[in-house]
Amino acid sequence: MNIRTRLKENQFVYRLYLKYKFSKTIKICEERKSLNIEEVKKIIEHDYYKRINESIDWENPKKYTEIMQWKKLYSQDYRRTEYSDKILVRNYVKNVIGQEYLIPLIGKWAAFDDIDFDMLPNSFVLKTNHGSGTNIIVKDKNRFDKKTAKILVNGWMKTDFGYSHGFELHYSDITRMIFVEQYIETKGNDLQDYKFLCFDGKAHFCWVDVDRNGDHRRNVYDLNWDLQPWGQVKKNTDNVIPKPENFELMITLAEKLATGFSHVRVDLYNVDGKIYFGEMTFTNGSGYDLIYPRKYDLKLGELWKNFRED
Repeated sequence: MNIRTRLKENQFVYRLYLKYKFSKTIKICEERKSLNIEEVKKIIEHDYYKRINESIDWENPKKYTEIMQWKKLYSQDYRRTEYSDKILVRNYVKNVIGQEYLIPLIGKWAAFDDIDFDMLPNSFVLKTNHGSGTNIIVKDKNRFDKKTAKILVNGWMKTDFGYSHGFELHYSDITRMIFVEQYIETKGNDLQDYKFLCFDGKAHFCWVDVDRNGDHRRNVYDLNWDLQPWGQVKKNTDNVIPKPENFELMITLAEKLATGFSHVRVDLYNVDGKIYFGEMTFTNGSGYDLIYPRKYDLKLGELWKNFRED
């Protein structure tokens, strides 16, 4: 049992912990905004070495995780901000692959206190549009802990995710909003999430996460659904993950969304053959997730041929 699980057993203590955690994170973000690029590089180099145990070649990056660090500081592509915005990206998805692949949007607000929870359905997903992992799944509104949710959402809304972890600066310019999506029913406990690694508009790999809130495992597959000999941070599952229905259609949709980008991760959900868009991610794992065996970090970097062009 981790510390967060133990803290949740006492809601009062857990709320105090959240307030402390957010105040600390927000302070760090504000301090980092005053740094110059050389100071930022030093922090990135320190964090990269701590996670990857290797140095960064800023002049000639070759490894996938190394190129990711270069892109954080030198990419000028405004689309990275627009399409990382979980609300604005919906227009792009609608125009490129169609409205039918979007999870229905119930509402959006600038502040938590603006939400009329009485008007929401019994189950829904509460999110913010400007970060990662900023969501609350509500399966039964009668058991919804509104006090804790308010602390979480207000903390997220005050956090500049461009500076909170890894200097993913394209998140900093997103106009922060709260929104609610329809809760999607699944047969299992998790909404199955398929993450396509695309380079120059071509999907090369798809990974699947299992039991993200427990014994988190991850399998990486090629487009023939053959399990790959490499991974990103997590170990493989003990059991075979079946190829999803309409997998070829998922590949087509991911590639359409990835067209025009040297690299992007396109996340899709698949519920009994019904496909939904998840998100587009331009800094996969912030470039701090270990690729193993190490030679595959370089192989992925070789696929990222045109990284200086967007």
